[in-house]
Amino acid sequence: MFMGEYHHTIDSKGRMTIPAKLRDDLGNDFFMTRGLEGCLYVYPRSNWDSIIAKYKEIPDTKDKRYFMRIFLSGAVNCELDAQGRVNIPIPLVEYAKLAKECLIIGVDDRLEIWSKEEWDIFISANENNLSDLADTLFTIN
Repeated sequence: MFMGEYHHTIDSKGRMTIPAKLRDDLGNDFFMTRGLEGCLYVYPRSNWDSIIAKYKEIPDTKDKRYFMRIFLSGAVNCELDAQGRVNIPIPLVEYAKLAKECLIIGVDDRLEIWSKEEWDIFISANENNLSDLADTLFTIN
């Protein structure tokens, strides 16, 4: 289970260091794609394979096709270099508006990569709703 918040930078070549604490769980062979709310999703191979298997079970609808086009067209199979860095392709850098300051956050089965500016906007817009979200998600019937 991934969790935590890690502040990192992305260099001019689109490389970002993955924190050592996360590398073992992520593995050296993983997938990155467009996420929701303007971040990137990073999945270990086993989690990625499970997601793809689930998507294949969904009936072929217009919504599925549209989602899969966006989700999979941005997907890349990644590997860490000897320094523990991943090279993020330019289209994904642009999608997530990644600049020098970035965050890597652990979200259960995946990592998310955010620009610091977009993360700050997301937190500001949602922190007042946290109590309501908790009540909705965790209310025992």
